[in-house]
Amino acid sequence: MVHPSLESYVNAVRDDPVPHPSLQSADERRLAYREVAAANRGDPQAVASVRDTELVLEGRTLRARLYVPLEDESKALVVYFHGGGFVVGDLETHDGLCRRLAADTRMRFLSVEYRLAPEHPFPAGIEDAIDTNRYVHGHLSEFEEPGAELIVMGDSAGATLITVACALTRNEDVGIAAQVVIYPTLGPELFTDSVSQFGVGHALDIDHLRYDYGLYLNGWTDHSDPRVTPLTFDDLTGAPPAIVVVAECDPLRDEAVAYAGLLEHFGVRVELLEAEGMIHGFLRLPTMVPAALEIIDDLAEHMHRYVEAAK
Repeated sequence: MVHPSLESYVNAVRDDPVPHPSLQSADERRLAYREVAAANRGDPQAVASVRDTELVLEGRTLRARLYVPLEDESKALVVYFHGGGFVVGDLETHDGLCRRLAADTRMRFLSVEYRLAPEHPFPAGIEDAIDTNRYVHGHLSEFEEPGAELIVMGDSAGATLITVACALTRNEDVGIAAQVVIYPTLGPELFTDSVSQFGVGHALDIDHLRYDYGLYLNGWTDHSDPRVTPLTFDDLTGAPPAIVVVAECDPLRDEAVAYAGLLEHFGVRVELLEAEGMIHGFLRLPTMVPAALEIIDDLAEHMHRYVEAAK
């Protein structure tokens, strides 16, 4: 059942659904997504500093933004990959969330603007995630105090990118203390019970996500490729410990729970946090869902435990 604080929002989405993505250009959709994010963000969380920077990777340069909280403990740097169906989203759309997360965790956040489809289809985003993690590990002093731990975090499509990046580099020394996976999409098949229950009229329309997967994959038809569907990895031994956050009324809930089980099967430490009554994307709706702030507090506690374990 949808949380009471979200009922009016969900009803509004049902009464005035966003246009099918095929009816707009990618740039039009990005602008609309940015406008909705600005309308929903509420008052910006105060932080000590915000600095825009660039990550110079092989053959390309990515924009990034570093958030330093007022009560910075210098224990960990969190590298953040935003959601948006692989097509939309940027530093601005997730600015409010990164500010709140930095303040609550008392950790620095580095938000990354990776390449998007359709201009940069699969596997560009995955390559950006892998190379960003390698770069930050090798240049940690540019962002955080020496000795700080490294955490990677993403929501929705961004969570997909970090799961794949962590799996593919699990035998490398990239120093990842934890992966924080927030309501991820873990493949284009989308035939779970939660999709049947919540795939229409609950903020994330599955037909829209399928369309975005088409743009992202750009003709790549092998959905059994674990880079496309991380649930098909045949070995995740040695992957970083994980925190998996799911929303009860999210069509992607079941696959996230399955991913947590897959990690556990391969001996990876996992903590599964379920947000009762919540929908996909709820963490970016603090003005509507005060309970989301409590969930962020809980998440922050779990992240601190992982950092202490890594030390």
